This record gives sequence, C-alpha cells and structure tokens, in this order.
Amino acid sequence: MSASHRSVLVELRDDFARVRKLVDEDSKKDPISEPYRSKYAASVVLTDMKSKLSKILDEASANEKPRFKAMLGLVWLHLGTISVDTEEFSTGEEQLLNCLSILSKDVQKRDSILALLSALNQLGILWSQRDQPTKSKEYLERAEKLYQDFVSNNSSDCLTLHSLFQIDDDSEDELLDTEHTLEKTHTLTLYYLAQIYSSLNDHLKAAVYCHTTLKRQLEFKDFDPVDWAVNSATLSQYFMEKNGFKQARHHLAAASFILDQYKDMESTEGSTADSLEAKRERFAHRSADVARCWAKYGLLLLAGSRDRLLRSADTDTDEGPPAAPGQDLRDAVMGSGVSQDEVNELWFTSLELSSYEEQITDSHVLTFEEAREVFLKTQAWLTTAMEYYSLDGFASDYVQIVQDHSQLFKVLAFFEEDEDRQSRMHKRRVDLLEGVLRELSAQHYLLLCRQLWFELAEVCSDILDIKLQKLQGSDERPSLHAIRKVNHLTTQSITYFTKFLDSLRNRSTGEMPSSLSEDVERPALIAYFRIGRLHSKIISSDKAVQADSIRSSLDAFSFVAQYCARHKAAREQLRLEAAVCEDMAKLLPLKLQRLQRELQEH
Repeated sequence: MSASHRSVLVELRDDFARVRKLVDEDSKKDPISEPYRSKYAASVVLTDMKSKLSKILDEASANEKPRFKAMLGLVWLHLGTISVDTEEFSTGEEQLLNCLSILSKDVQKRDSILALLSALNQLGILWSQRDQPTKSKEYLERAEKLYQDFVSNNSSDCLTLHSLFQIDDDSEDELLDTEHTLEKTHTLTLYYLAQIYSSLNDHLKAAVYCHTTLKRQLEFKDFDPVDWAVNSATLSQYFMEKNGFKQARHHLAAASFILDQYKDMESTEGSTADSLEAKRERFAHRSADVARCWAKYGLLLLAGSRDRLLRSADTDTDEGPPAAPGQDLRDAVMGSGVSQDEVNELWFTSLELSSYEEQITDSHVLTFEEAREVFLKTQAWLTTAMEYYSLDGFASDYVQIVQDHSQLFKVLAFFEEDEDRQSRMHKRRVDLLEGVLRELSAQHYLLLCRQLWFELAEVCSDILDIKLQKLQGSDERPSLHAIRKVNHLTTQSITYFTKFLDSLRNRSTGEMPSSLSEDVERPALIAYFRIGRLHSKIISSDKAVQADSIRSSLDAFSFVAQYCARHKAAREQLRLEAAVCEDMAKLLPLKLQRLQRELQEH
C-alpha cells in the first residue's frame, strides 16, 4: 500500500470513529429542538469520506480495490441509514441502493456480507414505513437468502463493519465477535420479516418467525430477559387463540423460566437506589403481564373445553366432530406457506421447562374435577396480576382482571351439574363485579361502568334462568320465597340493563339518540331485547302487574323493531332478535287488549 493511501486510510479510520461517536453517543444527547443534529453532522463526515474513497478507487491497484469498494459500500450504508432515521426516505433509498450496487459482485466476500445484509434490512424498514409491506418483504427475503447462501458456502467468519477501517498496526482489542455480528444481523432480518408477515395477515408465518427470532436470541445470548419473556408470553396468545395449547403453554413456560432466572441472577452492584427501584418496578410490571397471559391461557382452555362439549352434544348441527387440541392450528397451516413439521418444532430446546409446563394441562378438560384444577391455577395467576394492577393506579386493567375472574367462574359453572352450586358460582360473579363497581365513579369511568352494568345484567339473567329451570323441572307448586327470588333476579337484571341504556341517553333531553354509535349499537339493542324478554318472566297473579309487564315488554321490543326499520345495517347484525321484536310488537298489543278487557270485567 502506498504511503499516500495509508495516510488517507488513517484519516478515514479517524473519520469513521467520529461518525460512530456522533451516531451512537452524541445523538442521544441532542436537544428536542434539534433531534437530528448529531446525525446530520455524521452525514457531513460520511459525505467527505465518500469523496476520498471515490478518489482512491480511481488510483488503487486491482488488489486494493475490493477493500476500498467494501469501505465505500459501508459509507453508502451509513448515509442511507441516517437518511431513513431522519425520515428522508427517497434520499435514503437511493443511498442504500448505491450500497447494493457497489457490492453486488461481492455478495460472498467476508468484507461485504454484513454491509449487504444491513442495507437490505434497512430497505425493508424503509418500505415498511412507506406502508408497502409486500415490497419490504422482497428485500428482507433477499437478505434471508443471502445469509443462507453465505453460511452454506463459507465459514461464519467475516469482517465486521467497523474493522474495515482498521490499519495493519491498529490494536485488535476492539474487534467484535464477527460470528455474533453476522448472526445478530440475520436475527434482525427474521424479526423484521415477522412484523411484515403480520402486516400481510399471514399470522402463522409471523408466529414462526417470531419464535425463530426468540430462539436465536437465546442461542447467541443476545436479549434483554424481561423483554424476551414478555415477547414469548405475547406470542403464546396467538397459539392459544388457534387452539394450539401445547405451543402456547411452552412459550408461557419459557417466559416464566427466563423471568425467574433473571430474578435470581439480577445484580445490584453499581446500581443507584433510583435505578434499582426502576428495575424492580419493571420486573413486577412485566411479571404481572406474564401472569395475565397465563390466566388468559387457563380461561381460553376452559372456554374451549366447554365449546367442544357443546358441539359434541349438539347432534343436530353440521359442524362435525369436536375440534381436537391444535386443530385450528392445523387449519392455519393449510392456508399458509408453513409446514406442519415447522409448527411441530416450535420449542426452545435449550431450556428445561417441564416443571413450568406441568403446572397446567394442555388438553381440553371433560369433568368438573379437571376444570376445577385449571380454575384454581388460573385464579392464582389473576391474583398475582392484581398485586401489581391495583384499582388506584390501573383502573382499566384492574377492572379487566375482575371481569376475567368473573368469566372464570362462568365457565367453571358449566362443568358443575348441581344447580344450587351453579347459582352460587354466578353469585360470586355478582359479588366481584358489584364490588369493583362501588369503587368507580361513573362520571370518570363511564366506559368501564357500562361494561360492568351490562355484565351484571347478564349474570343476574343467568342465575334467573337456573332458578326458572329448577322450578319448571319440579312437579311442586313454587313457594312464595322461590317466586320472590325469581322476581328479584328479574328486577336486578332489568335494573342493570336500564343503567347501561340510561348512560347512552342525551343528558339534556333524556332521550335515546336516533342513531347509536357503532361501538354501542349492538349491545344497546341487545339490552332492549333482553329487557323485553325479562319483563315476561315476572311471576304475578295480579293482572294489573301482568299488564304493566306486557307494556314494558312492548316498549322494549318496539324500540328494537323501529330502530332496525330505520337502520338496515343494524337489522342485518341482529336478524334473529329483530325478527322476534317485530313479531312481539304485533302480538303484545293483542295480548294487552285481552288482559285489559279482563280487568274491566272484574
């Protein structure tokens, strides 16, 4: 190497060190008024480096050119990355394409592979930010294929991006682990592909790429334990919603394992009181999130078991046999580019998770005893979550956890054959929901109160149905106490549905809006429908009371019938209920007339 070239290389090495400092360190301290000041400064330095390298390339010998080309490609890569970071997408695209163009003939060379992979990743990010996921996928798949070809034809040894600017007599102390850098870059490619497949609604493929990303992070010890645990627990939700309870449980077990390992190994050395408190708060927060994911697993497993038994019992349907565990996941395989073998291999083989997985089954339950085991474990996870998500600091989350607890009792009641025990389980739901409702101000938490009013109305109605079923199954005349209980439950349910509806009325006029917003339209119409039916369940020998009940039912059914007549889309959503309301709006006036004649005769 000529002395002049060596002198320029020293300048380039120092320039690149300045760029790294500006981007990696100084940019984090930039003022809010100039968020990109350091990156713009780095871009200026890089532009000067580009000019120097272009000049050297014109003078370099054939042996020297490959290295200088790799350097120039790296400069274009950093220019493009900065442009993307500073939202100058067109400029960034051009600069990144220049990087690919310069290095296109050197795709298998150890001094070019990292720059090429990084440029393709950046182009994937750029097109994703332009909301063109298909174009983004093309670049990321090129990066995936390039990595695979490189490692199959070479050892994983390659020059890191920063070592390109080293000179022969430079110290090697700062050389990075080259294999780790290559693998980390490929892991980023897989992570970005997971996001893109999700954007393209290929959710199974996205899940497979997410798992692969998590597995590689474990393999190369390149992860934040708390973030990794949350990501694994979040991924489990896709599998459990697809009836893939085995895969879901495995990812939840991995999340808990990593959190426990982090808790045991966390060092307090060198931590200030504030930073230590922040770490503990973050750990408690994310542990509560993982507990909620476990609770969702238990709740979905019980609900899925209930639905499976209902399908099995309903021989009049054409739905076929009950779904086996993982059936929905196998159906998803049929519509994707993922093979069943890939789905069957979604395990973290480096982790010993048996003690975590054995906490709860991954199979549908059939009996009350089996359901109770799942119930108790799920209830414990909800209790753990509530230790962090208190009502004072996290009202929405707290209410959601209470609602999950209520649903947990609901699905457990399905497996209970004794009607009195079923009623007690539903009564427990009432206690839970009324307890939190008493603590909330409808003025400040109206949406939450609406949810609770509606669910309480449904719970009271559920208990009512159990009581009525018991009365209808008995040959004995109902006792006065039983009648009072039925009427009390009916009134309770109507009261809560009415509170929900009253919250939708115009505050000035007290009238219901002529058009309901999309988020409340269906529940409001269902509430009116249910109120109409509930009034017909009031037991009384007093014909005047009977007449009042018919009028109230008629008012409720008429509202639904008239609303659906004005709003065709609403009628499409509630075809069955709307048809019933239309029929009842015609029949009840006749029934009321007959009753009124009887009253007049007496």
